[in-house]
Parts: sequence; C-alpha cells; structure tokens
Amino acid sequence: MLKCSKCFFLSLLQFSLLSLGLLIINASPAWAKMEAAPSAVDVHLQSIARFAKPSPMVSIPAGWFLMGTNREDGDRHTFEKNYDNTEFPQRRIWLNAYQIDQYEVSLGEFLQFLPQSDRKISSEVRNLIWHLISIHFIPDQALAPWPALYVTWDEAHAFCLNQGKRLPSEAEWEKAARGTTGKTFPWGEQDPSEKVAVFGAYHVHEIPLVANVDSFSEGKSEWGIYHLSGNIAEWVNDWLGPDYYPIMPKRNPRGPKSGRYKVVRGGSWKSLPVMLRTATRGGAFPKERSPNIGFRCAQSIQK
Repeated sequence: MLKCSKCFFLSLLQFSLLSLGLLIINASPAWAKMEAAPSAVDVHLQSIARFAKPSPMVSIPAGWFLMGTNREDGDRHTFEKNYDNTEFPQRRIWLNAYQIDQYEVSLGEFLQFLPQSDRKISSEVRNLIWHLISIHFIPDQALAPWPALYVTWDEAHAFCLNQGKRLPSEAEWEKAARGTTGKTFPWGEQDPSEKVAVFGAYHVHEIPLVANVDSFSEGKSEWGIYHLSGNIAEWVNDWLGPDYYPIMPKRNPRGPKSGRYKVVRGGSWKSLPVMLRTATRGGAFPKERSPNIGFRCAQSIQK
C-alpha cells in the first residue's frame, strides 16, 4: 500500500495494486461507471477552488544536458536502456534558462480557472468529485491539493497562458526531470519504490489513486521538483515525433511542427516502473480526457 501522511485518499482506501503502463495513454472505460453528479456537486467544486494554492516556480539554468537514451544492437530493455525506439540516440542538448512549476497544477487551481475563463467543468471531473465526496466522504480541502486530471491538452495550454506561462517543451521537461547528467529517475538511479513515487495502482472505477502535488519529497529531482515520475502523467507542448530525436536541433528543440499525438511525460499512478524513467516518452490525442494525465507550466527567463 502506498503511504504518505498528506495523501488522504491513499490512506482511506485499501485497494490492491496492479501494474499497468501504456506508451500511448488511453482512458479505457471503467467496468463500473460512477454515478452522474447532481447539481449539489457545484457547491463542492467552488469550495475546492477556494482552497487552491499556486505552485512556486523553480529556475533551471541555461546549459547542456543529456536527452534521450543510447542504444546498442542486442541490448536487453532495462531501466538504463531504451524502452522504445523513439528515445534514441542520446544527445547533448542546450536549453536557455527557464522556470518550471515545482508542483503539478492542482485540482483546486484547475477548478478555479475553468469558470473564470468561461470553460465548462467536464462531466468526468464532476462525477469523480461527487463520487469521492458522497461515497468516500473526502472533504473539499483534502481534494484541493490533488493534481488536476481529466485535462485536455487545450485546457492545459490555456491554463498556462492565463497564468502568464506556457506548457514546457519536451526538452525542458526532460532536463527538469533528469538534471544535467542523464539520471534514470528524477531521484537518481535507485529503482522506483513507494517512498519516492505513486505508481502501479489500479481500481475498478478508474478512481485515481494519486497523492497531493507537494508530497513525496524523497522522489524530487535535483532541482527540487516534485512528482516528475508517477502520480499524474503530464502534457508538454510538443507533438510526438517518433523519429524526431536524430534530427532535432541541438539548441532549444521545440518538437515537430505537426503530429497526431501530443507528448505526455512522467508516467502516472497506473504505470509500470519502467514508465517512470526520465527518458520514457508517451503520447495522447490532444482532446483526450484521462484520469492519468495532468500538467505543469513553465516560463522563459528573459535576458
């Protein structure tokens, strides 16, 4: 069982764990659907939004870092070697200085943003919150620091712009996660465990077994950034280019000009351990609403 003093939901529910990870993130239908939320949920949505706390930002200095994975013919897939063919070759990439959110965008922040920008709160979010409140008696204040989820790429993009920020590029996300020396995981080379990340969980209702955005400090990156592996996978700005790495520019790459999927990074509460690697790449349709996908924002540092 995953343990964390700040993870109210994890301590309330005693569910069995089952590993699951997909390169293309997919919100498959639940076996048992949650009850449609009545209008009474609106009071709780507003209350959760009132508890919102914005994330501080962390500055990442300009410089080189190792992006991607080396491959040698005949290598077995391991944590150190590539899990799929889109990660190679490993290259030294230069990024200008930037800032990135220390925490994933919280559910409270997201619920605060949607009505302020005349956007509807999705039925998935409404139904989930009603289920958590009416069945599991989780208080509004405990839900506010959950990561935002069931977020489309467009909503994530719009949220960041509204805050005077933007979604990070794939390269910016990877540098924030692995530092300058190509760490296998944000915390280093040790295999994932319940002390450093939320992963490998599953429930029949598709109820996310997530942790508060400011929890699991032992799993933070060398820059002090939380939950870059597990908890909730994260949208970034780039289109997913399977053959992009060999041809990407060595300075400030921004991804292909078009594509079918947007890049999703970091693995989620449902992922296998290998999906938590800092080099692992995933993708999803931009309109996807998944209990596995949230986001964080970034910002360029002006010279």
